[in-house]
Amino acid sequence: MARARSTPSSTRLTRDATRLVSLALALHSSGSRVEDQYWENELGTLLNKLMRAGNDTIIDSALDHLSKTNLGGYEVLIEQAETLSESCVIEKDGARYDVLLIVAPIVAWTRYSIPACDLPTSTVTSLQSHLQAHVLAANTQVAVMPRLASLDQMPRSFCETWEWLLKLGAQALALPGALPKLHIEPDAFNMLADTRYLVAAIAVPEGQPLFRWQEEPGELGNGRVKCLEAWGDATQALFTELLAGCGFEILVPDAYYVSNREADRRVRPLSVKAAVSWLGSALNIEPSQLRAVVAGCGEQRIDEYRIGFTQKNKNEVVYGCLWPLYGREDDQPLLDSEPTPIDTVDEIASLLKECGVTDIRRLPGTLPPDFCEDCGAPHFPNPSGEMVHAELPEDAETAPAHFH
Repeated sequence: MARARSTPSSTRLTRDATRLVSLALALHSSGSRVEDQYWENELGTLLNKLMRAGNDTIIDSALDHLSKTNLGGYEVLIEQAETLSESCVIEKDGARYDVLLIVAPIVAWTRYSIPACDLPTSTVTSLQSHLQAHVLAANTQVAVMPRLASLDQMPRSFCETWEWLLKLGAQALALPGALPKLHIEPDAFNMLADTRYLVAAIAVPEGQPLFRWQEEPGELGNGRVKCLEAWGDATQALFTELLAGCGFEILVPDAYYVSNREADRRVRPLSVKAAVSWLGSALNIEPSQLRAVVAGCGEQRIDEYRIGFTQKNKNEVVYGCLWPLYGREDDQPLLDSEPTPIDTVDEIASLLKECGVTDIRRLPGTLPPDFCEDCGAPHFPNPSGEMVHAELPEDAETAPAHFH
């Protein structure tokens, strides 16, 4: 899911933030690959300095400024920040290695609680072997976090992602150092459909392929598809044991940020379907007796939609779903043969109707993406347009419990 950036405390840019903005705009305006490389090197030098210092505030303030003034420059800067926080070069014994932070997502859904669990050493060893046999290129070295992690346990900033990259990269190359620390997972908002991540770093001699599909792209470029099929077949039994009581879909392991976004896209419709199904059981009602309230949320523009569920004759929000957006998702260029995509709100409404919910309210404008100050759970819209805490009625079945 999209990471929450810190809100800059001042609208005035520091010297380094101004420099980041200037370099991002210069790269965005570049007219050649040679010039691109020059600006990328300049940006890389500054971003690496800021990440070494743990200074996310400067990066965030530059992104915040560009998001309001130049979306092209914003996309350039966030792409560079992502690239440099998920990949680097590490030296060992005079040799240089390309290192990449990757995740292998598993999109899961259940009526129970989706586990985020520690992995036994034997399971870690098996997963590493399957990665190298089915996904990674020859000559790669890999280190896997011994935890099937939830989003809340993973890095929350570019600097923290960079720290995970260096620590896991050192583990992959058998260099001294500790594993990254996981965040403590809050219990406030238990999702019925969510993603669990196997996090790893891979290292390979500089300039060599990282993934098997680079070595064997396939006649029609379907090497990635074949890798996913082999990875899924090899790990199905392992993930079935780890995710007891859950249905799940195994996604292809890939670079940290792109895999994160793809997992979030896959989980969006599943979270809506799981919510409607579970609420029907918890409240002992039919889907047609539910009302869904859909609101666009964001600071400057709509960054996500939030769906609040109420009973049809009541205004109290009993559950909610998040539908994050990525990039300019509603404004992508189309090929001549491609059909025009439906609007996001229409897509959500169509999915709700497919699930049997017919009372659907669409709120106009953009609401703030509020969270509960006490427990951190996201707030969801009620029919009056207020963002409120979702709470089941006292006579309902309790919130999702662990599967036994």
